[in-house]
Amino acid sequence: MDTIASLFSFITTPVSWVIVQFHSLYGMIFGPDTGWAWGLSIVSLVVLIRICLIPLFVKQIKSTRNMQVLQPKMKAIQERYKNDKQRQSEEMMKLYKETGTNPLSSCLPILAQSPFFFALYHVLSSIANGKTIGVINQGLLDSARQAHIFGAPLAAKFTDSSDKVASLNSSLTDVRVVTAIMIIMMSASQFYTQRQLMTKNVDLTVKTPYMQQQKMLMYIFPLIFAVTGINFPVGVLVYWLTTNVWTMGQQMYVINQNPTPGSKAQDQYLTRLLKTITTHNEVRSRRKRTIVQAIVAKGPDRNDNERKFVMSLAKAGLAAQPDGTVIKSDTAAAEAEAGGAQKRQQPKRLTKAQRQAAAQLAADKPDEVSDTEATGEPAKTSLEKKDEPQDPKSKPSGRPAAGATGATRQKAKSGQRKGQQRPKHPSKK
Repeated sequence: MDTIASLFSFITTPVSWVIVQFHSLYGMIFGPDTGWAWGLSIVSLVVLIRICLIPLFVKQIKSTRNMQVLQPKMKAIQERYKNDKQRQSEEMMKLYKETGTNPLSSCLPILAQSPFFFALYHVLSSIANGKTIGVINQGLLDSARQAHIFGAPLAAKFTDSSDKVASLNSSLTDVRVVTAIMIIMMSASQFYTQRQLMTKNVDLTVKTPYMQQQKMLMYIFPLIFAVTGINFPVGVLVYWLTTNVWTMGQQMYVINQNPTPGSKAQDQYLTRLLKTITTHNEVRSRRKRTIVQAIVAKGPDRNDNERKFVMSLAKAGLAAQPDGTVIKSDTAAAEAEAGGAQKRQQPKRLTKAQRQAAAQLAADKPDEVSDTEATGEPAKTSLEKKDEPQDPKSKPSGRPAAGATGATRQKAKSGQRKGQQRPKHPSKK
């Protein structure tokens, strides 16, 4: 680890200078040799770095969403050119170029933080070893070695020996308890950040390998932090815990205010937006008007959450306009009510056993089977007279004519209704 950190020694001077400037500020409040002065200096360093990385974070969000949208197309390219890796790579690059997507954008914040992380690790390691580094002179070095956070020195690690911890004026128990708690908090915050991203801010209608990879990372990253955290000094744990907490809060804000289309977070956001619009009968901010404008522009390509939002506006007597505003519209409410009334329920189908029983009954007793037994539908009441005059040339008989029973059975089996048949013309007998 020291070899890797030494590669970033070119940035240790700027990092140490920033820490010293914040230390001089907090030292006037808490005292120059206290853990609060040095600990808050590290926290302030994190906040300053993360503020500078906000543009990269925005690119990361856009890249992640574009990658989610492109996953079905990427999978199709892989299947189509699975035997031609070169053509597959060319088509992938073409797809990225057409959509303006950079797969590395999702890693930019982590890559940008790495030099600062390793530089801070190098600074704290030098303090633990009693060596001056950057702008930290001997006086600041002695002050930093005396600084403790809840009894644990900034430069102490979980794996340090009792003799080394004693040289920093602390006990091994205090160091291990503090570092263990910070490692658990660091891993838990990382897990929660990734989990809320997967459960709330992912389009659930798209099932791709990318989602499975993100789900695996949700468990892998906290495990990596837990294993490697025992080798980090307390000051580095403060840095990394502050970074995770910042990322978690930043992620929560993005999910609540700019959710991924088709996600659970979007449904919750549009529900809140609908409540605000119906209460005031207007869209009250420019950002919200931009969101409504985007939904209107999609037209038939809206997802389920957006269609539900537009329909709820119509039921409230409001119609969204292309410029993102809403107007009162009785026509929209009437169309929404008419659309709901036109939905018909499908008739309940008989089960296979019921159909077989009705067919068997019709075969055994064709003269007694009723309309309900044969077809599963209630018989309709007829207002016609049952005793109609018969054809004088027809042959009266108590028995049905030859073939009549077969015809009745055939009708019962086919599920047709029974009724009086029109008498045949004498010339057709």
